[in-house]
Amino acid sequence: MKIDARIYVADALGEGAEIRLDEREAHHLRDVRRLQKGDGAAVFNGRDGEWSATIVDLGKRGARLSVGERRRDPAAEPDLWLIFAPIKRARIDSLVEKATELGVAVLQPVETQHTAVDRVNLDRLRLIATEAAEQCERLTVPEVRPPLAFDRLLAGWPAPRHLVLCAEAGPATPIAEALLAHRGDAGPWAAMTGPEGGFARSELDALGKLPFVIPVGLGPRILRADTAVLAALACWQAVLGDGRRRPPHRPSA
Repeated sequence: MKIDARIYVADALGEGAEIRLDEREAHHLRDVRRLQKGDGAAVFNGRDGEWSATIVDLGKRGARLSVGERRRDPAAEPDLWLIFAPIKRARIDSLVEKATELGVAVLQPVETQHTAVDRVNLDRLRLIATEAAEQCERLTVPEVRPPLAFDRLLAGWPAPRHLVLCAEAGPATPIAEALLAHRGDAGPWAAMTGPEGGFARSELDALGKLPFVIPVGLGPRILRADTAVLAALACWQAVLGDGRRRPPHRPSA
């Protein structure tokens, strides 16, 4: 069966199961992908893997799919969090999309002294993350968490998790060198980037005193907050993550 779309579903997946989609998902199949009753799609989640499905009903208010055979087994992804200060709308949308493509498991906004964004639209960011996961062929959708104040984030930090701090000031090890020094450490990790105005001196001082924090540099140029995210995540995946794996094989229709 030709597969013309991928759809994330939270429901349990198995052969013969019926999946109901909402109005937004039906619109995507009908008006964006130009699919119709009888066409094929793939449905997936991190718990059950990816399965083929057939569209059995497609209307304006929803759709129904019948699940066929499994295409991909569930597979563990790197346990990598992204801690980021919210930035302006267009850039935060792109940040969430690209972080999803780069395999982040959790997206955690943090409120710093120089954070200029008052409100984060979590529903929109979760939708962007879902659509990015559907597009890039990962099996999971990253968890988008409500913003936390800087002090509260550090107070509740799970100590075994290393935190790669993208520090624009103060002592820092080049990121490749820092990550290579931990190449044998497959434990949980996180990367942290600051706001468009940078971290406050007091915040960098507080982070520098914590044993799980690894300050890293991203080169001699001053990067925008969203660019720093991409650089840090790409480096981490290449050295400690799944950057050596290839995309799943897709047989021709």
